[in-house]
Amino acid sequence: MKKIALVSHGCPKNLVDSELILGILAQNGYGITLNEDESDIVIVNTCSFICDAERESIRSILELVDKGKKVIVTGCLAQKHPEELKKEIPELAGIIGTADFGGIVDVIKNIDKKFVSEVSEKPNYIYPENIERQQITMGASSYLKIAEGCSYRCGYCIIPYLRGDYHSRTIENIVAEAKKLVKKGVTEIILIAQDTTSYGIDIYKKPSLPKLLEELNKIEGLGWIRFMYAYPTHLDDELLDSVSKLDKVVKYVDIPLQHSHPEVLKLMNRPAFDYRPMIENIRKRIPDVSIRTAFIVGYPGETEEHFEHLCNFVRDMKFDRMGVFKYSREKGTPSYKLPNRVPAKIANQRYKKLMEIQQEISAERNKKFIGKTIPCIIECFADDGEIIARTQYDAPEIDGIVNIQTDKMVVPGDIEMVKITDASEYDLIGEI
Repeated sequence: MKKIALVSHGCPKNLVDSELILGILAQNGYGITLNEDESDIVIVNTCSFICDAERESIRSILELVDKGKKVIVTGCLAQKHPEELKKEIPELAGIIGTADFGGIVDVIKNIDKKFVSEVSEKPNYIYPENIERQQITMGASSYLKIAEGCSYRCGYCIIPYLRGDYHSRTIENIVAEAKKLVKKGVTEIILIAQDTTSYGIDIYKKPSLPKLLEELNKIEGLGWIRFMYAYPTHLDDELLDSVSKLDKVVKYVDIPLQHSHPEVLKLMNRPAFDYRPMIENIRKRIPDVSIRTAFIVGYPGETEEHFEHLCNFVRDMKFDRMGVFKYSREKGTPSYKLPNRVPAKIANQRYKKLMEIQQEISAERNKKFIGKTIPCIIECFADDGEIIARTQYDAPEIDGIVNIQTDKMVVPGDIEMVKITDASEYDLIGEI
């Protein structure tokens, strides 16, 4: 039986798909590895969210083809450019779309005979509940996909065209998977979807994230529950009260707002209203909350006045965590043909300015932790023996960390009480 390698690019949602692909292979008796040197067949699960992600995926494919590997391309790039991929890289062994990875075994069976392409013209991704995920990374945390696709059409985003409309999984299936993850030693479960706050609308006819959180909160042995990518119009009082009262749900709200000026929000096909009362309501209902957001600068039509509005909004709202992205013009998105494009030089300047504003805010907020003792999840050990941990106010890989000095024996996944002794702009220093 052939041993098959997998290379995964892109977001946590793509990571879960990679683990499902490995699950399908394992279920069909294939040996799997994450080291491409150990295999003649390599699956590359690609990202196509922005140009840089596409370039990274293509570079990975070409390197493997040059090494003489039989390469199967899956994921968003395969969905977006199946014909171009086949034409430009004729050495490819197969192409699988975002909703078609159940056909991976068919491609492998025919790999020595013919090229196979399975790409649905209109993807309709339904989570394969009968597949046991083979996890690529095992640590303190694990992502859990609660839905796939998106029914919104934000101006800058290609995802709905690559993944189809929103499909929720059932509460029963999500809880069952969460219990399996806890049995494997996972302490924190991170709920992901293109928009977690739309969860359940399609199958339960109403937003059902509060109910899901309630059921997950009952799982014995689970430490923390976190959900990412909230949408402004669904962050209602019921959901906020669930975050506040459920002891395992971290006091962290991730709500990518994308901009503050209503004119830019309209151009983005985003909810165009004053976000200030919503932010104030989050802080009122969850007093110790950490709010993360993200903004796009340089969107077509963004004027200097619009950008200053955004700067003032960030100064006033003092977000605990914030990411900034420069607009990336992607073919197939509604914004692709918009006039009044912002030059790259100006977008760069705006990016730097907004990040500098946030850096000051972040440093100021982090200093407030000095002297406090707070629960932290142990992540791993650094090469110098220092312990890397994270507070409940920080999501893995995108927010800050806590560097801990201690003589105490600790285990990754444990939640320890840590006294914070110092702080920088993004990270904390503590001791046990």
